[in-house]
Amino acid sequence: MAQDGNELITKHATMPPWGLEGKRILVAVSAGVAAYKTCILVRALIRAGAMIKIVMTESARAFVSAETFQALSGEPVYTDLWDDRVSNRMAHIELGRWADAIIIAPASADLMARLAHGICNDLLSTLCLARPRDRCLLLIAPAMNKEMWSHPATQRNAAILEKDGTIFLGPDRGDQACGETGDGRMLEPDDLLQALEHALSPKFLAGRHCLITAGPTFEAIDPVRGITNRSSGKMGFAIARAASQAGAIVHLIAGPVSLKSPWQVHRTDVVSALDMKQAVDRALESMQHSVIERSIFISVAAVADWRPAEIVSQKIKKQHGESAPSLQFIENPDILAGVAARSPRPFCVGFAAESEMLHEHGEAKRKKKNIPMLAANIGHETFGQDLNQLLLLDARGSRSLPLATKEKLAQQLIEAIASDLT
Repeated sequence: MAQDGNELITKHATMPPWGLEGKRILVAVSAGVAAYKTCILVRALIRAGAMIKIVMTESARAFVSAETFQALSGEPVYTDLWDDRVSNRMAHIELGRWADAIIIAPASADLMARLAHGICNDLLSTLCLARPRDRCLLLIAPAMNKEMWSHPATQRNAAILEKDGTIFLGPDRGDQACGETGDGRMLEPDDLLQALEHALSPKFLAGRHCLITAGPTFEAIDPVRGITNRSSGKMGFAIARAASQAGAIVHLIAGPVSLKSPWQVHRTDVVSALDMKQAVDRALESMQHSVIERSIFISVAAVADWRPAEIVSQKIKKQHGESAPSLQFIENPDILAGVAARSPRPFCVGFAAESEMLHEHGEAKRKKKNIPMLAANIGHETFGQDLNQLLLLDARGSRSLPLATKEKLAQQLIEAIASDLT
């Protein structure tokens, strides 16, 4: 046990590696103008620490050259079933054995049809069927005209592939190269990156529900003014992303922020503290008792402690020579304390944004709320930033999480929660 707030508690059990660091990703490209997005994906995968190999169909080279992908990845591009750069000329075997995952982006209707029916007439289709399915995932990002995607034949092929264990990423709805608008647009590179991270991360929260609040609240004074704080929501969104990667079913309740929802996270947008409380209550009331007992509530949002007692219906005008208007405040409900007082209740994790005496104030808040875990930080040093550092407090003592990206800290927090739940 820690002797004081600056020492580490007993180390949590070592968790499997997260995300894409050191993972072997085979990026496969079939015909489609969306192949230009795959160039961006390749660079993002390399920045994420993944090892890359690239396979292209002959038709794909009409849209982006093999030389482009070779320049972006620094790796040779494989196109030929009989590639003599592979010592035994069995590229379809060796590449599948090498990969942790194959992502086909874009995936054409023709390729999907061949894969669904086991037709092996080029390198890509052959290696997909020859891959060791127990340890090499196959992910497909379709890209095609909306009529092609909605055609019954394509839908039948997609259903066959899904039944066989293929993970479908999209397609999205939007503008298409043909000038039409509809389903069939390939997902954006960041979505594909998150999907790969999600697929390859350890699922130590599988079967659990996770309810997370994030961002600030806005307490209106009149129709154009209000009281808020500097929270950007980045920490809460990073935790939602990490919880989803770890296999949890995640519901994110977000105050007014301009952030994109993490992959496979259900999101509810709110404005005020009362809005947020109502959304949290509704989410918990929709769960069965057995689900709540296995769920996790992480209160990351910087909820306003007070709100104006009255919201003025029209903008308060500045009058020359008059003193500033006087505002009366009333206390907002304590969302975290309310959830912690439920029976049954989820495993509750609080956040404390302090300005000084991190350990003392954080531990006092944890005990007052009667919660098993609290993460404390210096609020004004982290609001709106990409980096943070946390002090985790629980009944065993404290554990310092040193300065890192909020994504990395989120993963460490989820690991700590998972360890406490086991």
